[in-house]
Amino acid sequence: MSNEKSRSIAYFSMEIALESAMPTYSGGLGALAGDTIRSAADLRVPMVGVSLLYRKGYFFQIFDEEGNQSEKPAEWVIENFLIKTPGRVTLNLEGREVIIEAWRYDVLSAHGFVIPVYFLDTDVEGNDEEDRVLTHKLYGGDARYRLCQEAILGMGGVRMLRNLGYNNLHTFHMNEGHASLLTVELLEESARQEGRSEVDQADIDKVRRMCVFTTHTPVPAGHDQFPLELVKEVLGQREIFELKNVFCHESMLNMTYLALNLSDYVNGVAKRHGEISRLMFGGYAIEAITNGVYAPFWVSPPFQELFDRYIPNWRDDNFAFRYALSIPLEDVWRAHLEAKKLLVDYIARKTNIALDMHAFTIGFARRAAAYKRGDLLFYDIERLKKIARYHGKIQIIYAGKAHPNDKEGKELIRRIFKAMDELKEDIKVVYLDNYDLKLARLLTAGSDIWLNTPRAPMEASGTSGMKAALNGVPSLSILDGWWIEGCIENITGWAIGKAPNGDDFDFEQNGNSEDQEDAISLLDKLDNVILPMYYGDREDFIHVMLNAIALNGSFFNTQRMVQQYVLNAYYRYRALAD
Repeated sequence: MSNEKSRSIAYFSMEIALESAMPTYSGGLGALAGDTIRSAADLRVPMVGVSLLYRKGYFFQIFDEEGNQSEKPAEWVIENFLIKTPGRVTLNLEGREVIIEAWRYDVLSAHGFVIPVYFLDTDVEGNDEEDRVLTHKLYGGDARYRLCQEAILGMGGVRMLRNLGYNNLHTFHMNEGHASLLTVELLEESARQEGRSEVDQADIDKVRRMCVFTTHTPVPAGHDQFPLELVKEVLGQREIFELKNVFCHESMLNMTYLALNLSDYVNGVAKRHGEISRLMFGGYAIEAITNGVYAPFWVSPPFQELFDRYIPNWRDDNFAFRYALSIPLEDVWRAHLEAKKLLVDYIARKTNIALDMHAFTIGFARRAAAYKRGDLLFYDIERLKKIARYHGKIQIIYAGKAHPNDKEGKELIRRIFKAMDELKEDIKVVYLDNYDLKLARLLTAGSDIWLNTPRAPMEASGTSGMKAALNGVPSLSILDGWWIEGCIENITGWAIGKAPNGDDFDFEQNGNSEDQEDAISLLDKLDNVILPMYYGDREDFIHVMLNAIALNGSFFNTQRMVQQYVLNAYYRYRALAD
């Protein structure tokens, strides 16, 4: 599109991961947002992105010898990555006019198409000290701080786009509920355009047609909500607050319900997650677009070289990964060992721990949250030792941050460190700090198998296993999220436990019996299937690697995902009209 200001789609996300050293993300949500924008640029989607500028990042992670996590602000030089724009708007928060400025990052496709991403900043001259820090920390502070941030993102984001000249936007995509206050700004904008001070049904209908909402978590605690008293203190008394069927849910501002009420297209991020979301939010039409990952970013250099030789159009056509089945097995294994060496060398430099290039290596890197059960592998440590002694060496690599206020997540890390000490004579276990994009690329490509152990049905999608699949690394995972769609047993990888039973799910379960069943299944699969194949029938193992690339890599990518958003969500009315 020649005229950038005629962009028609605005993509809002609380976090966007664009560069490893640019700490504007914490994990999967941000990585997905960055991958989405990269693919949108490749496909020349007329998009503009909006997020917040976190001068202190998420946090810099520090461990002591027992695995106690502490945090420091993440230091970075903004000017090394971003360009300040002339845009400046204000937003009234707690009765104060808060000035918002924007910094720009250009996502450039290989074909020269640019998608600008604007990071909103309140640390500007003229603001009170308490307002200057409002955009400093990602997922930091108390409820008041979070509400201010979400108002800056949603309401301030719309104002900033208008100020910068983006006046032809017809679709506003909320990547999770954090940005849903943009609907309030759009409603009030619509009323003003019609010369009214009050919002009416015509404004609601108009805004609903403009909004797309993607929900990312089936965990009830993951949906932000704020008391109405706090909302009125922060945002002031507004007429829209009285629209109970739009703005309120159970006398709270629930950001998910606000987005649901004012979006014409809503989707979960995997087929199963769509089903769960329809059960959670009865009465709402919720579709499903399964997540993906951006292949040119996540394919490791050794596999990029391999694909360039055998599948030369893989970057432009991710469906071409299906031709991976014709790549010679020895070439695949050679590329895998090169990727594994990159990981092993990195760990040696960073930790002074020497891992064995030829030992079976399990990778696990997720946010350290209790429901992700990062320590499930250690449920029966003695059996794990026996498996290693019988079949061959096992080494395990962990990474992941616990939110600073998540006591259970921090305790999970300590349990992994304790298991690391108990296993030190038999199995090497490494926990790498400060999991970021750079480390994720090394880990997902250099492991022999990718482990994922969430308590179903709490995994909305998960994308780390998709990144691994692109590099020929099969998953060993609970059948939840994307893996329900991606798992063909003994073909693309292996399942832990049983498949979900229809609509049967329970968020309040204590999980003890389920943990035991899943842990036994995990160890059984390693003992009876995977390790015998890895050490005893390498050719069969490489066939699984190739299937992971051909079957999962060709589908679970953002090229396919963005095309679905374009057809099903962004241009849905145009498609219906045609």
